[in-house]
Amino acid sequence: MKTTLPTLLIDAGNTRVKWALLTSHVENIQASTSMWSTSDSVTHAEMATLQDQWRDRINIDHKLHVLISNVAGKTMHAQLESALTAAFGDNLAVTWFASEAQLAGIRNAYRDPTQLGCDRFATAIAAHYLFPQQTLLVVTCGTATTIDAISAEGVFMGGMILPGLGTMATSLARNTAQLPRITDYVGIAAHFADNTDDAIVSGCIAAQVGAINHAITLQQEHMLQMPHMSTDDIKCILSGGGAPYIAPHMLHACEIVDNLVLTGLALVASSPQHSASNA
Repeated sequence: MKTTLPTLLIDAGNTRVKWALLTSHVENIQASTSMWSTSDSVTHAEMATLQDQWRDRINIDHKLHVLISNVAGKTMHAQLESALTAAFGDNLAVTWFASEAQLAGIRNAYRDPTQLGCDRFATAIAAHYLFPQQTLLVVTCGTATTIDAISAEGVFMGGMILPGLGTMATSLARNTAQLPRITDYVGIAAHFADNTDDAIVSGCIAAQVGAINHAITLQQEHMLQMPHMSTDDIKCILSGGGAPYIAPHMLHACEIVDNLVLTGLALVASSPQHSASNA
């Protein structure tokens, strides 16, 4: 059965925790309408404020259903449980979202479907829903950059993982004594920079763009082997905090789409096949 509404959706990533309150099932919502009545995010350092956000902005008089995607480990798991209990007491029904072989329109072709990161699985569900019957390359530009291929039929074919833009720059500075630490993403005035800060950023952006373009080329080669398929049918989607910095340098047309994990969780909460494991 579908999850009872309202449902609190939580996307706990490696840098931030995003949340949203779903108050209507997806099929009842027009494309121009937000799927959630309220939403926000905190950094890991701001986790202590999360319970106050929820107390102030979520008012319920019955059991609250919660659907969580957590890729930030056991400590985050415990912090979320504590914040939820502090905000709502025991009046909770919590589900920890996990990848599986098939759910909400996506067939997971990972060798071990449960090994696929739950955030990537939720992202794939959202992307396929938003762009149905299209061959997709879905790139999430966060702490890590993930590049995932999804067929027009909704098969998660597999992907690539590399350090994210900020992670790349920080790692270079940390492990090279004479290089400065780049704390913020910045634009680049020239690809061949005339100062060290810009040279680091330019090199890291080039590495990200190169990996994405290489993945697109591989996907195009795969499609050429299939009858009645055109390489023009591939749609590239970028998401995550690094997406606006990478998109201007892409050789292929890309569309930036935010909050794919939360959108995927909303679709799962609305799916009659929803069978993720409860806490």
